Parts: sequence; structure tokens; C-alpha cells
Amino acid sequence: MTTVNLQLQQIKERAAETMEEMWVNMGPQHPSTHGVLRLLIKLDGEVVRECIPYMGYMHRCHEKIGENRSYVQIIPYTDRLDYLASMYNNWAYCLGCERLMEIQIPERAEYLRIIIGELQRIASHLIWLGTFGLDLGNFTIFMWCFREREMVLDLFEAVSGQRINYSFMRIGGLALDVPEGWLADVKAFLAWLKPRFAEYDRLSTDNVIWQKRIQGVGILKPEDAISYAASGPMLRGSGIQWDLRRDDPYGIYDRFDFDIPIGTSGDVWDRFWVRRREMEESVKIVEQGLRDIPPGPVLAPVAKKLRAPVGDIYSRVESPRGELGHYLIADGSEKPYRYKVRAPTFVNLSALPVMLPGCLVADAVAVLGSIDIVLCEVDR
Repeated sequence: MTTVNLQLQQIKERAAETMEEMWVNMGPQHPSTHGVLRLLIKLDGEVVRECIPYMGYMHRCHEKIGENRSYVQIIPYTDRLDYLASMYNNWAYCLGCERLMEIQIPERAEYLRIIIGELQRIASHLIWLGTFGLDLGNFTIFMWCFREREMVLDLFEAVSGQRINYSFMRIGGLALDVPEGWLADVKAFLAWLKPRFAEYDRLSTDNVIWQKRIQGVGILKPEDAISYAASGPMLRGSGIQWDLRRDDPYGIYDRFDFDIPIGTSGDVWDRFWVRRREMEESVKIVEQGLRDIPPGPVLAPVAKKLRAPVGDIYSRVESPRGELGHYLIADGSEKPYRYKVRAPTFVNLSALPVMLPGCLVADAVAVLGSIDIVLCEVDR
């Protein structure tokens, strides 16, 4: 047993002897709660015995608003759910509508959606890695990750005119084709990004302090991950190789070759390492898309006022945070009769009470950060 682990064990043993428990609030104003989230935690000295997450501080009635808007008008509202993966939110919603309305989108739009979606995944994981590093006291990696994320935002600004809330996807394809030279700019960005992974590793993966802070902390067992319906890097970090891009393909993902990184012990380290590896896999997917993308239109010929046939559908995609689902019930009018979003961060956050007990209070920030929550999506 290492010195650090021995000291940790001694702290836990002393805390068990005293049994002086108290309830404290972490948030909703705490800067390390990654948003307006309240955690009510029971502490026995420095050890967390119990955790109750309280959500709802940012509830904005997204679904009820959607039931009073036309199908097209809902698209800008999806940007405001997971604002770190707005392109993917556009795509997820439009895909559900297209399946409900049986709309076939053009080949070029399919490829561009995957290129843009994987760039969004890279940007999302970069901001997670940077802010997670900040949680652990590593300010340098925060600046480096934001440097590359800015380049992705430059690419998105070139196609949509926006840097966060894009509203770029359309039911039937895309609002516009990409400008001339944009695909070459994407290729140049990937050439810049790939060597940066080794730089990130010097600050994180190969950093002994980083390793000691997150290895063996916040373990989510495979059976618990399945029981709590976790998805995305949370599920794969627990060793479950499940990715909707491969296991329930949407778009044209079945044409792409990529690996599904998984963890072995389900701790914070594994969740970090899965996201770190996923960025490399996204680079591979984008490179394949740039190689094979055909010319042609990017929007199917659809009516300006869309009406969905009577029926319902649940459509899901693999967002950077996990399974993002949209359930739509149509009554034949221009707006959905019922609309429900399955937010992956809301579901993943529900597993926090089984990950925190037994951790030191200082580890609570690292465990929470490893979930990668966006409170606007949690509360909707």
C-alpha cells in the first residue's frame, strides 16, 4: 500500500471512530458544482457518507414550450439544452422529426452532419477536460483545451454565423452548405489537434498528482451503471461497451470505422480516459468523412409548414454526454401534441449517491466533474 493510500485509510478509520456526522450544502452557488446544482451531503469528518442531489434551479419548461411551437420553431430551443453540444442537439431533434415524417435527407447532408457532430464532440470533451483540470487545480490544461476549442468555434462560426447556439440543422438536412475551403480548414485543424493530445497527456495522464487525485475514486460498478440507466462515457467508463453510433446506428455511422474506448474499474480515472480516447476516435471519423463526402444538395425538398402524420416516435443519438432521446407524439397538426427529451446528464447525475459515499469531501468535486453535467440540459 502506498503512503498516500495508507494515509487515506487512516483518515477514514479515524472518521469511523468519531462518528460525528453533519449535513452540509454544496451549492447551488458553489463554483465547482458546474452549474446551479445543490448537493446535500452527510459528512463524517472528511468522509462523505450520503449524498442527495437537488435539481430544478434552472427549469425553463422546454418541453411544454415545444408543444406550443411548430416543428421548425423548436430547433433554436434545442440549442439551449446542452449549450456545449448545440449542433448535436439540433441533429438529435431533427433526426426524430425526420423519422416521424419519413423524410430522406441528401447524402452530402448526412456526411456533413457526422463531420459537424464529431467536431462538436471534440469541442465538448475539450471544455470538459479543461474545466475538469481546473477542478483539480491544473490551470494550464484549462487554457490549452480552450485554445483548441476556439478553433472549432471558428469553424462553426464560418458555417452558421454563431459560436454557441447555432440553429444550423434543419428537418431534412442543413440550413446551408459549408463555404468554399471549409473542408480544407477542418483538415488543417485536425492536423494541428492530433499532436496536442500528447501535450494534454503530459499535464494529465502522465501527471502523478492527477493520477492520485482520481484513481480509485468515485467508482460506479457496471451493475450500478446499468441499474441507473447511465450512458455515454459514464457507462463506458464502467466497462460496458455500448455506443449508439455502433449499436443502434443513426445517420450513416454504419459506414465508418472507429473504436469504442471503455474503462476497467469505473472510477473517475476511467471516465477521464474514455473521453480522452474518444477525441482521437472522433478525429478518425471526421477524417473518413472528409475523404468520402460527395457533392450535391444539403436539404431535402420539404414543405415550409411541416405536418407530422398521426403517431409517435422515440429517436435517440449518442451525444457527448450519452443517450440523448426525443419522444414526439403527433396529432397531424403543425406542432407536436406531446414532446419529451431524455437528457443524459439528468440520468447520469442520478447515480451520484452511489459514487460519493466513502470518498473524502475534497474528492466530491472530482467525482461530480467526471459526470460532465450541463445544468440547462439536466433541468430543461
